[in-house]
Amino acid sequence: MLSRSLTQGFPLWALLLAAVAYQWPQLFQAGGAAIVPLLMLVMFGMGATLAPADFKAVAGRGRLVALGLALQYTVMPAAAWCVAALLELPPELAVGVYLVGATSGGTASNLVTYLARGDVALSVTMTALSTLLAIFMMPLLLQLLLGRAVDVPERDLVLTVAQVALGPVIAGMLLRRALGPGIARVEALLPAVSSLSIVLIIAIIVALNAPRLATVGGSVVAAVVLHNAIGLGAGYALARLARADRRSARTIAIEVGMQNSGLAVALALKLFTPVAALPGALFSVWHNVSGALLASWWSRRDP
Repeated sequence: MLSRSLTQGFPLWALLLAAVAYQWPQLFQAGGAAIVPLLMLVMFGMGATLAPADFKAVAGRGRLVALGLALQYTVMPAAAWCVAALLELPPELAVGVYLVGATSGGTASNLVTYLARGDVALSVTMTALSTLLAIFMMPLLLQLLLGRAVDVPERDLVLTVAQVALGPVIAGMLLRRALGPGIARVEALLPAVSSLSIVLIIAIIVALNAPRLATVGGSVVAAVVLHNAIGLGAGYALARLARADRRSARTIAIEVGMQNSGLAVALALKLFTPVAALPGALFSVWHNVSGALLASWWSRRDP
C-alpha cells in the first residue's frame, strides 16, 4: 500500500518536498553528494526491469531512435532561442536557456518514461546516444546560438553517461539475469524506490539552489516552463505525425522535453557566470515536476 501510494502520489510528494527544501534548505543541503548515487540507483532499478530482448526490439526500430534524436537536437535548441527572444531575456539568462536547449536528454526521463508506461528500453537508448552525440552537437549548437565557439568538456560527458546511465543499467540487467524468476519478488518495489529517489533528488537540488531561486524573476520561470512545455508537446505531436505508435510517442516526448539540466548548470558555472546557471537550476526542478505530473496522467491510460 505504501509503495503504491508513493508511486501514484509522485507529483504531490515532489512538490511537497520541493517546498520544504526551499523553506528549510539546511535540511537537504548536506545531500549534494548523494545526487549521483541516487540517480545511479534509479538507473539500476530500471536496468533490473530490462532484458536483452528489449534492446533487440529497439535495434529493429532504428527509425524511432533516429526520429527522437533528431527532435532532441532541433526542437529544444530552436525552442530555447524562440523563448529567450520572445521574453527578451538579458544575455546571461539567455545563455542559460541556450545551454539547457543544447544539452542531451536527462536520465530522469528514463524514470518518467517507466512511470508513464512508455518504452524504457527506447528511452535509455536515446538518453545514452543523445549524451554521446552531445560531445559533437553541444559545441555546434552553442556556436550557432551564441555566435561564438564554446569549449565543451568531452571527456566529462563520456564519463558521466558511463557512470550514471550505462553502468547501472547494465548492472541491473545482470542482476535480473542472475536472479531469474526471483526478480519478481523485488520488481514490484522498484517504482516506489525510483520515485523516492527522484523526490529526494528534487529536494536536494532545490535546497542547493535556494538562494538563487529566490532571485529568479517571473520571466525566467516563464522561460523554463514554456521551454519544457514546447519540448513535451512538440515531441509528442511530431512523433505521432511521423507515425510513431502512442507508446513510442510518449517516450520520445519525455526524452525531448526533459533535458540534462545538471550538465547545463555545470557548464554555465564553468564557462559563464552563476547567473547563467539559474535557468538550468530551475529547469532541474521543474522538468521533474512536470514529468511527474505527465507520468501520473499517462500511467492511468493504456497507450
